[in-house]
Amino acid sequence: MLTILFKAWGNAMRVTAFLTILTAAACSKKSSVPTSEPDRTANGYYVSPDGSDGNTGTINNPLRNINTALSKVLPGDTVFVRNGTYAEKIVFPKSGRLDKYITLKAYPGEKAIIDGTTLSITGKEALVTIRNNSFIIFEGFDVCNYKSTTPWVNINGILVDQGSKNIQLKKNRIYNIEHNVKPEDGRSGHGIEIIGNTDVKMQYILVEENEIHDCNTGYSENLTINGYVDSFIIRKNKIYNAENIGIDAAGGYWANSNPAYNYARNGLISENELYNIDMTTGPIGGAHGHGAIGIYIDGARNITVERNKVHECDRGIGIVSENDAYPTSNCIVRNNFVYNGWRTGIYLGGYLNHTSGGTNDCYVVNNTLYQNDRVTGAFGEIEGEIRLTERCNNNVIKNNIVYARATDVFVHKYTTTGANNVIDNNLYYTTGATKWIWNGTEYTGFAAWKTACGGDAASTNGADPLLISTFAPDLHIQTGSPAKNTGVVIAVAVNGDMDIDGNARIVNNKISKGASQ
Repeated sequence: MLTILFKAWGNAMRVTAFLTILTAAACSKKSSVPTSEPDRTANGYYVSPDGSDGNTGTINNPLRNINTALSKVLPGDTVFVRNGTYAEKIVFPKSGRLDKYITLKAYPGEKAIIDGTTLSITGKEALVTIRNNSFIIFEGFDVCNYKSTTPWVNINGILVDQGSKNIQLKKNRIYNIEHNVKPEDGRSGHGIEIIGNTDVKMQYILVEENEIHDCNTGYSENLTINGYVDSFIIRKNKIYNAENIGIDAAGGYWANSNPAYNYARNGLISENELYNIDMTTGPIGGAHGHGAIGIYIDGARNITVERNKVHECDRGIGIVSENDAYPTSNCIVRNNFVYNGWRTGIYLGGYLNHTSGGTNDCYVVNNTLYQNDRVTGAFGEIEGEIRLTERCNNNVIKNNIVYARATDVFVHKYTTTGANNVIDNNLYYTTGATKWIWNGTEYTGFAAWKTACGGDAASTNGADPLLISTFAPDLHIQTGSPAKNTGVVIAVAVNGDMDIDGNARIVNNKISKGASQ
């Protein structure tokens, strides 16, 4: 326990240091938009559909193409893109530096669209590529309508790779990125893909306040962090209407030829909203049903997933491993709302009868799960609000509110593999019959369940948590809730310093169960 507490604290320190770097960088930049002819070395260039690449690039004499403007910038410059549609594959040709980012952004208050309707794709391509460049900001664009019916291409909205560092993707809208082929023809793509595919560590990646929707990504995901990516923040994004996984921090998928580099690490996934993540809306769902996951940590390590809202998804949050040599390890899932999912709410473990990977040394604390499991799982079973499959070791599940459907299972542990998992201080409630499953055996009595799992001695069963509303729903707790101030304080590094609303998580050394204080 001390080992995972120490590692959780270390991850928190890394994220805090990253946020300090971001704040310092933001403060060092001039954010005002020039109102007169700018000094090229101090300000930047303007692009407009009415411009010409023979122009000087001032606000009154703009360039026509974004790539032309990027070819002219120096560190510290900004390219402002005016209202209109641009049929270009954008490639950043150079880096900024620590105190002088290169910024490409939509002109304030205008809609700049990078549109792939007329553009072809060969192999793996993106509408926006940042490759082996650093100190870049890409902000405020629509990136859209990049589609293909060619088998085995890999189509992306935004691609960041090859050792890029200090990258910020902010306030963009990514949609209609589609690989419209049959599953057997390699249906694959990403709204945003961040992939550490060299021996140079990718660091300080920020993906913030973007909106990704209506993308056909097939076997791939909408927002992916894979390979040698160390220190990243994915926050305040909205992802919806997707046929596969929403956010994926991954390891073990051939992103990097060096096994030691082949997984994402030291990241924060926070304050995102994901909904309508539904595999049955695409052809992959024919074989897998409701198999997609809203937020998925798969073979990555030292990731914190906090203060997210995940609803109407196939599955909510997964800290899972699909690969033998890459167990998901030292992660924290805390202070999230997970509700109205088709299958399980929070999922740990390796895939059943598939791999020897698993989930080790992770925390699942202070989450509110509400009425997931609307349909049965792949084997005709109820997956459970909290699901543990193969090889779960040394994990802690505490302080959660588990409000189940009348036919649901609170906790479902499938097999006898795994050991030393601690389950306690939770609040269980259902209007139907209580049900837990441990090592494949069903228990309907709370006492029998506690004996079987060897835990939950301080948990509560059968007390209505008094949520604000079950209609919308509003999963905050009322003042008189039995969850109020009845949780256990583990440590700030584990419980977090803020609840789902940004309020103090621990008050007078007391903490409530569930995601809200």
